[in-house]
Amino acid sequence: MTAKIRWGVLGCAGIAAKAVIPAIQTSRLGLVTAIASRDGDKARQMAERFGIAKAYGSYEELLADPEIDAIYNPLPNHLHVPLTIRALQQGKPVLCEKPIALNAAEARTLLAAQQAAGLPVAEAFMVLHHPQWKKARALIAEGQLGEVSAIQTVFSYYLDDPRNVRNQAEIGGGGLFDVGCYAINTARYLFDAEPLRVIALIERDPAFGTDRLASGLLAFPQGRQLAFTCSTQLALTQKVTVLGTLGRLEIPVPFNAPADLPTRLVLDDGGDLDGGGRTEIKIEPVDQYREQADAFCEAVLSGTPLATGLEDAIANMKVIDALFRSAESGRWEEL
Repeated sequence: MTAKIRWGVLGCAGIAAKAVIPAIQTSRLGLVTAIASRDGDKARQMAERFGIAKAYGSYEELLADPEIDAIYNPLPNHLHVPLTIRALQQGKPVLCEKPIALNAAEARTLLAAQQAAGLPVAEAFMVLHHPQWKKARALIAEGQLGEVSAIQTVFSYYLDDPRNVRNQAEIGGGGLFDVGCYAINTARYLFDAEPLRVIALIERDPAFGTDRLASGLLAFPQGRQLAFTCSTQLALTQKVTVLGTLGRLEIPVPFNAPADLPTRLVLDDGGDLDGGGRTEIKIEPVDQYREQADAFCEAVLSGTPLATGLEDAIANMKVIDALFRSAESGRWEEL
């Protein structure tokens, strides 16, 4: 392999154009050298826009290119597993967008393929590469909040375009897959534990069939809880609050932290309700997508294991599966 990882990108997804390709192009260890789309013109336009050397009119051509070292897969959710498996079969490690699969069983087929290939595969939870989350976990571990027992998370946006993949149920659209997965993943990260059981309430769009509003309660060991709401048809909102016996921690922009602006954590000792006990912790600007790309490149170049691999992705999918089951059964569902 070269000193820099040569990336190939599958498709021209919005997240690729807005965040991931620019991050890789300015990263320490990587460079996007090829992009593919079933629409060759679209691939060529994207390649010209970002200075990418090669544009292919099919995914297969890109995957077969011997000059590509790693693949970024931001395709619609139903193509995450099959195209990632094809990449592995071509000897290429893969950074795949979340959710890693449509269910945990499908994710396990990917794990089998990854183990057979002996190559890294990561689910692209870029937030875990941002220092604000690492700082939040450190504050909890240091006892700054006392005994932490609850996390409350809200993540919503408004999108009613039927052409958008997020509103197409048959290919894995819906709020739990798109944004609810963040609430689950980050609570597991902060608690450093897996939930035992879950219960959910889901409202589906009558035209799209997707879950447009979902709320869940996750019961973790030692009585700890996550309560979250996610939606694809509510006003743009993001907030995480971590509650402990000695204080609370707020993460005002938890998921889409800007790459060029500082972020902050708000630590409050609960002395009053007017913010008298508030302390702001400033986090310098960080491109979490660039950090994610470099972390993946380091794993590929060094052969060291990823900080979070497919086992972690499967654990997240198991929770989503259980939430969907609970919405149907109306009962708590065990994991």
